[in-house]
Amino acid sequence: MSMENTTIMNRDLEVIWHPCTQMKDHEVLPLIPISSGKGVYLYDFEGNSYIDAISSWWVNLFGHCNEHINNAIKKQLDTLEHVLLAGFTHSPAIELAHRLVDITPKDLTKVFYVDNGSSAIEASLKMSYHYHLNKGRTKSIFLSLSNSYHGETIGALSVGDVELYKETYKPLLIDNIQVSVPKDQTIEASNEALIELEEVLKSRGHEISAFIIEPLIQGAGGMKMYHYNYIIGARELTKKYGVHLIADEIMTGFGRTGKMFGCDWAEISPDFMTLSKGLTGGYLPLSVVMTTDDIYMAFYCDYNEHKSFLHSHSYTGNPLGCSAGIASLEIFERDNILVENVKKSKYILDCVEKFKSLPNVDEVRQQGMITAIELKGYNPKDRIGLKIYDYGLKNGVLLRPLGSVIYFMPPYIITYEEIDKMIDVAYEGIKSVIGL
Repeated sequence: MSMENTTIMNRDLEVIWHPCTQMKDHEVLPLIPISSGKGVYLYDFEGNSYIDAISSWWVNLFGHCNEHINNAIKKQLDTLEHVLLAGFTHSPAIELAHRLVDITPKDLTKVFYVDNGSSAIEASLKMSYHYHLNKGRTKSIFLSLSNSYHGETIGALSVGDVELYKETYKPLLIDNIQVSVPKDQTIEASNEALIELEEVLKSRGHEISAFIIEPLIQGAGGMKMYHYNYIIGARELTKKYGVHLIADEIMTGFGRTGKMFGCDWAEISPDFMTLSKGLTGGYLPLSVVMTTDDIYMAFYCDYNEHKSFLHSHSYTGNPLGCSAGIASLEIFERDNILVENVKKSKYILDCVEKFKSLPNVDEVRQQGMITAIELKGYNPKDRIGLKIYDYGLKNGVLLRPLGSVIYFMPPYIITYEEIDKMIDVAYEGIKSVIGL
């Protein structure tokens, strides 16, 4: 490691506590100081390049230092960097909100700006509970799917079901119950799970404020995938029993599933849709809660501190973030991204066929531009994911396995040659951990 890399790494470790990291690991696994990024590549100070196969935690859609998004932010920077969105407004927030209303499911007509994914979940939970309260009903329980993940703030943790994140904080969490996620991507599995969902809604729907789902793909829960038939059934049942449906599209939104949003496969409109991550193309923290006129009007009244939705964030609707969001949506329109993604996802699926022959691979699954390889015989104490991560870095690819799952979620601009390298490095990494 160069002197510059070492100096930066040591200065970091003196003061920074990194997210989702056991810091003691860095006694043996060096931090990688990044000097720059371009396209699908990240570059360190020694000139090494790394294909960003996970889009820097699923946010980067069109590559690092994308010229179109760069120019939009630079232009906005010379005009207005930020202003509070209470009592004031600005063109980027208005333009982005209109664009989002135009491309999301038809009943979603109102946009509430927040700062990040977890905050969007928190706001949607509060809106749902408060809506029922304004209608004279107290419904303080939330319903979610087993194995789900919705963020790591208290409300978001409450409706998630990944023990790794949740177990320690159980005494702090709000009331939540879970129903089984469909066990696989078949219609039969979705129908099975819908029977259980209806049983719960029938007996406890009067207590449940909202049912929250990650449409089609459970992200941090190990990239589990299910058929869109389940979303159709969930929408029908939540309407039948007077329960809101929250579609957490923070990870699945903006083309990751093969359509613009996971809900588009089912052709349904939820009561709430949360968006973040790819919203700004991976540039700036921004999120929104999309909701309906009906929910909006339940809070519309002469000022009443109990009926009004008094929820706020300092950087709500930040003009720089909104400008990045507009630029990102312009790229979708200009470059016919969803059509190109269909071709690339098919190519990736063909390429990963060879993983099925490895003795430590249990399953290969895909939905749109997300492909997951699940290992079998996995023991968390073996830190196999960490070993594959290390192997990837040493061979020029950023992989960050989720326990026993190695997945690909690259920027949409990745070339076929770069796909080949990404997959070959993962393949050899999986082989290496069992000595093949």
